[in-house]
Amino acid sequence: MSEKIKNIISASIQTKEQILNDDAFIKKIENAVDVIVNAFQKGKKVLFCGNGGSAADAQHLAAEFSGRFYLNRKALPSEALHCNTSYLTAVANDYSYDVIYARIVDGTCIEGDVLIGLSTSGNSANIVKAFEVAREKNVVTIGFTGKSGGKMKDISDHFFNVPSTDTPRIQESHIMVGHIICQLVEEKLFGAPQPQP
Repeated sequence: MSEKIKNIISASIQTKEQILNDDAFIKKIENAVDVIVNAFQKGKKVLFCGNGGSAADAQHLAAEFSGRFYLNRKALPSEALHCNTSYLTAVANDYSYDVIYARIVDGTCIEGDVLIGLSTSGNSANIVKAFEVAREKNVVTIGFTGKSGGKMKDISDHFFNVPSTDTPRIQESHIMVGHIICQLVEEKLFGAPQPQP
């Protein structure tokens, strides 16, 4: 059992080490930070969407912006699109689960907003459709996927395909990259946290 635990931890570390050693991936993180900072500076919002564990990650990362990361500072306009369960269940029931995010993007997003979608396969139909609507509305899209990228690879303005095909390892790296982005966005907007004595 202990050996299996070590192997799982090692697999997670190896995935993150691949990201660490990928200069192009690091540069994409820098670019995403700049895009999000620019959006917030212009009074735009940053929205997140995902399914299952990725929905939980979407909600987590949105809260880092609308709540706080390190700093006590102004709230930033950010939320996860699945949190209104009345909306979610009505649209899934009356239309289709595939359009739950596309409809809310169409109804609430404006040009210059940012939509971040998390899908380990890159093929989640509801996120793909949301990204398609976002493109029509000139909403910037940032896709988080696994190794292949799936359909999201070709419809994301900015794209992070974690070098793994294992869902838990992909999601662990999504939250790591998400945390880095949240920290750096906060620092660019409000300054770095002061070291504690």
